[in-house]
Amino acid sequence: MAAGLGPGSLGPDEAAETEVAARALGLALTRSSAAVYPKVPATQLRALNFIEAHEPVNLTRLTEELGTIPSSASRLCDRLQAAGLLDRRAATTDRREVELVLTGDGRRLVERLRAARRADLAEVLGAMTPQGRSALLRGLREFAAAAEPDVQEHTGLTG
Repeated sequence: MAAGLGPGSLGPDEAAETEVAARALGLALTRSSAAVYPKVPATQLRALNFIEAHEPVNLTRLTEELGTIPSSASRLCDRLQAAGLLDRRAATTDRREVELVLTGDGRRLVERLRAARRADLAEVLGAMTPQGRSALLRGLREFAAAAEPDVQEHTGLTG
């Protein structure tokens, strides 16, 4: 950050520079997805990750997370269920509502993906200095907290 700028103040090119730098992080994460299970499209992986982190999830909540319409989210769930990665069950609190939960195969897929992502990240982080890694982690924690106030609850990130 440029000298004299406090929280909330941005230098003229900071957002653009951050977007360019963050692209490498995004590429490292998506590279793992293709290596682990190339037959699962990115939107389906996003849905599986969200369901795993918040299960049980109802279709309305998944629809909101994906920014789509209910019929599209339902078809996505149909495909995940047909692939043996997702189950639908009656909600414990309201039998008229359907909960989405991962199957054992779905959970194993998410775990394999997470392990592959962490291995890819470890390789890249290993090429950085300890100071750079520390600064990156500190910055990403602050970024996550600013981007989504309850992110610490869902991801286990702590300061």
